[in-house]
Amino acid sequence: MASTRRSFLKSFLAGGVLGQTINLTFAKNLFAGTSGDPIIIGHQCELTGGISSWGYWLNKAAEEAVKHLNSNNGIAGRPVKLVTEDTETNPPTGARKFRALVQRHKADFVLGSVHSGVNLATVPIAKELKTIYIPNGMAAEMTGKKGNRYTFRVGSDTYSQAAAGAEWATKNLGNEWTFLFADYGWGWSHFNEHKPILEKIGAKVNPPIAVPLDAKDLLPYLAKIPKSTTQLYSIFFGSQSVALYTQSKSMGLDKDMARYSVLCTHEAISPKDIGGASDGVNLLEYHPRMLKYKDTPHNRKLRDLMGVDEADAREKGSKRILAGSHFWQVWESVFFIQKAVEKSGWKSKKDTPDFIQALEGMKVSESFEHPQGDKYIRAKDHKAVINFHMSKVENGEIHVKHQISAGRIEKFFPARYDFTKESF
Repeated sequence: MASTRRSFLKSFLAGGVLGQTINLTFAKNLFAGTSGDPIIIGHQCELTGGISSWGYWLNKAAEEAVKHLNSNNGIAGRPVKLVTEDTETNPPTGARKFRALVQRHKADFVLGSVHSGVNLATVPIAKELKTIYIPNGMAAEMTGKKGNRYTFRVGSDTYSQAAAGAEWATKNLGNEWTFLFADYGWGWSHFNEHKPILEKIGAKVNPPIAVPLDAKDLLPYLAKIPKSTTQLYSIFFGSQSVALYTQSKSMGLDKDMARYSVLCTHEAISPKDIGGASDGVNLLEYHPRMLKYKDTPHNRKLRDLMGVDEADAREKGSKRILAGSHFWQVWESVFFIQKAVEKSGWKSKKDTPDFIQALEGMKVSESFEHPQGDKYIRAKDHKAVINFHMSKVENGEIHVKHQISAGRIEKFFPARYDFTKESF
């Protein structure tokens, strides 16, 4: 009986028990200290497809956060139910799954995909359905020119990443940049956000090189890089990222120019597993992969919940590498929802305008619920203002070299939109 109870609890919290009649007494006992109808959090997640190595960790973080809440009085005393839908790493599918979460599963709030294409396809639907959407992809447009009052960002984006790293990289790595990237929203967003900042500080930006998403041989594209390039900025994920590192090194580009990128290009990939092909690459991290660079009680406790070892950020009992710069966004998003519900007195979706106003401008201090660090969500453009870390791959490990504080980047990172002027 105990085993059955645990299995049911795990399935229920993860959204696996749907459309079934639940004995109310039994259900109430599952959520000690909670009562009333559950608050439903949807999760639009990459469980399959090209970026599922990240999605695995984001889904695990969401499950652990909801379990923690339900063991600690839920949200405002109500139980929380998580319902997850697989985007298959496909924008049309992801947008359709968002509708399913809201219209079929009655999600009150939705944690979004980490795929920018899925996010950009979903943002207008969030406004249409008047549902809070917290995407985890990096394209700035979803809280920029394509954003709206229902969409918020807890982590970083291409705009803040450019503000955080462009100046340092130009001064220390090289001032003639060539951008090589996957030909979709995320890659173009990196180019479009970096270019004005780089030109402002006097760097030269060569024409971009966009690579089809299905390309496996990157050598023809690498051959187009101007020989005068001193700084190669690449944006790929998964197998294409591995191909970029191995093929660029085989061509000797690591000797001819600095290679720089954001941690996304090495997310859920161990440098040791690709034979040192990425050694020497500088990476902008949003949360250190190696525990020793953020060895706080909060991070230790969360990594233990996630089942990650200390040495290599691998999942215990498997070869999976933690998506260390992204999983925390989902974890923290759940607790931002909790705080905004409790601050606003939200009880149902008719109270969503009050929730939005509570979340606009919300500040949090570093804690177990917010282990990445102090941060706030700007009221005007709904973008989080966070700290970054400049890191480098050395001997198969990603070592932090220095922290970039949120305050330092704000001269390159002003709010460009004001969603508070939008009606609900």
